[in-house]
Amino acid sequence: METKGTQFYIQAGKRAMDWHKANIEKMKQCRFDTIAVHGIYSMQEALDFNQGSIIEPIYMSTSQAYRDSDEMEAALSYNIPTWCYSRIANPSMYYYEGVLALLESYKSGVDASCIGTASGMAAIQSAADALLTVDPKNPDAKLNFVGTCQVYGGTFQQFAVRKDQERNIEWRKVIDPNSIEEWASKIDKNTRFLYGEIPSNPSQSFFDLKLIADLAHSHNIPLIVDSTVATPALMRPLEYGADIVVQSVTKSLYTSGFGIAGAIIAKKNITSSIDNDMMKADFCGYLKLLPNRDNGPNISPMNAIMALNDIRTIRTRMDLVSRTTMKVAEFLNGHKHIEGVDYLGLENHPLHDLAKQYMFLVDSEFDELYGKKVNRYGHLMSFRINGDAIATRNVFDAFQRIYRATDLGRIKSVATIPAISTHQQQGEEGRKLAGIPANLIRLCCGAEHPDDIIADIDQALDVLDGKKHFISFPEYSAGGASSASLK
Repeated sequence: METKGTQFYIQAGKRAMDWHKANIEKMKQCRFDTIAVHGIYSMQEALDFNQGSIIEPIYMSTSQAYRDSDEMEAALSYNIPTWCYSRIANPSMYYYEGVLALLESYKSGVDASCIGTASGMAAIQSAADALLTVDPKNPDAKLNFVGTCQVYGGTFQQFAVRKDQERNIEWRKVIDPNSIEEWASKIDKNTRFLYGEIPSNPSQSFFDLKLIADLAHSHNIPLIVDSTVATPALMRPLEYGADIVVQSVTKSLYTSGFGIAGAIIAKKNITSSIDNDMMKADFCGYLKLLPNRDNGPNISPMNAIMALNDIRTIRTRMDLVSRTTMKVAEFLNGHKHIEGVDYLGLENHPLHDLAKQYMFLVDSEFDELYGKKVNRYGHLMSFRINGDAIATRNVFDAFQRIYRATDLGRIKSVATIPAISTHQQQGEEGRKLAGIPANLIRLCCGAEHPDDIIADIDQALDVLDGKKHFISFPEYSAGGASSASLK
């Protein structure tokens, strides 16, 4: 058998990469919705490689075959594009990563890449751990990172237990994210990155993104932002100076709730004091080819394509659910049974004016419905019951259409009590730092009509007036699957 030589494949690979790069540059000229719908999947790919399929195929394959030993050598030395092995890369993953990179960097003026992970928590771990490596010039230095304590409960545990307690990597907690002095006071020569979640889950904390990015860069370290609640439809942190964005794609982006997914999106040439040129030049490319290749936290092809299908409508959905959530927040604001409402869209929220500077429905100025930039604040909100933990549980248990679950971003409305669910493990002191009292209910509004969501909340609040509620679940008494599982 005559072999072609590795240079043949390297040159062919270069031509393929040049073509894909040109295609991506063309897509960057399109509007946000067009990018969300088409991503980086082209008609030429559909016709040449995928039997004309207009939707990105799911490549349910563990590995890629090669034409000969020369192509395998060129691929496994990373000299040509390769899917190689689906723990590292796969065409379905490529389409998913490509669209998220374009959406997060949309009209920002920065070039970005993405790596898909199996969950949002895998994204946070992958991003953080790549920056928390030992400095060979100072191996005994105790590493630290500075981040807000108003974060998702799983993030709190990962930082406080998995890193601080188990690995002796200090998480220096920022109590007041809007105090630039507090952020600055916690940074030293061993600080590897700054971290913040905005808007935060569930307390709706927010900070001046550009100001904190500038602070990080003045110390030659990157800023990582968890932007799960906003999604790129409402805010794109890379535009304001963030280096790395993490997304729990499971939530608003993957709204159907059919699977779990995460992503890291990073601009090229991140700011970092670490002596690793490859990592700084293309953070996500580095993760894919080296650390995540070895650790294996990447997304599966099935979840990648299923999430991709939900992502196509993200702008329209975030507009709809944001408007719905505003109506629900206005209903609860000032209600006799409500102590307070945490929603950045309310003008009486102390951080409303700051959030207003950053959170906009993307491309609303080009939308015939609006014709100007309009603020939108997402579909996550919290409200505090006038009463104790028992009263809060009684209201929560009286919901008849709003699902009780530790989830958010679904097409259906979902609520939870963070103190007994998502933030239970961090303890009372940790919840106090994060501003999560026992009487707080987190609500994520879905795509139902707002009048019906409000009606369900209204009837649930009636329990505080002494009205009785009885909900019958026939499957329990009829001996169905649910009943059997509870015996």
